Amino acid sequence: MLSFETLNELTLKVTCTGRDVLFTKAGSFIAGDSPTKNYKFEKLLLGPEGGIGRALMGSLMRRVSGENLPLMKVMMEGDSVTYYANCGQHVVIYRLEEGEVISVESENILAFTQDCDYKVRFLGTGIFSQKGLATSTLTGRGKNAYVAVLSDGNPLVLSNIETRNTISVDPDAVICWIGRGDCDPGIKTDVNWKNLIGQASGESYSFEWHGGQPVTVIVQPSERSGGIRVGID
Repeated sequence: MLSFETLNELTLKVTCTGRDVLFTKAGSFIAGDSPTKNYKFEKLLLGPEGGIGRALMGSLMRRVSGENLPLMKVMMEGDSVTYYANCGQHVVIYRLEEGEVISVESENILAFTQDCDYKVRFLGTGIFSQKGLATSTLTGRGKNAYVAVLSDGNPLVLSNIETRNTISVDPDAVICWIGRGDCDPGIKTDVNWKNLIGQASGESYSFEWHGGQPVTVIVQPSERSGGIRVGID
């Protein structure tokens, strides 16, 4: 059995009791502590999906959608503690309930347990952001469905589960959203004549979740470069 915790906000600590399997971003391992080295690494050539057919289709889907993530499999054969990090980014841990879904940019995935069902899907609404029309999803299908995601800086966590407020975020800053089912956002655009003369505010589009759509959204204090620009220089 695996459990996740963060150390100093920048490191993921994974404690294994007995035998288990972990999936992580390739190359993210930084240290380990065990009676003997009872864990080993294997790069996943296709993906974590069970069966060669599903793994092949999943790999193809990720490559076509731009959501391809180099993964490695950590096979643990006994009690151990291992540590993972990526370029000094902040680490956020979430434990999914059964049937709960996290939709996350592939570049922001650090690690997940085998109680998560991993796939890529296209968004019905479309995205006007740097990342295109697809997102990676992890669905809880067991009692130990841990996910660790990465943030460029200390993240902001917003939730309307209690308040039923409207949540609005910049698509180039969002890391993930979590809820029952896909919980995809709507797209709010604000394009007018000022965009045509180069006087746009720079906030011409956003993701919005309304009160009837309970969701938790995690945003990083940094925007991906190369997002949509509307205007004439």
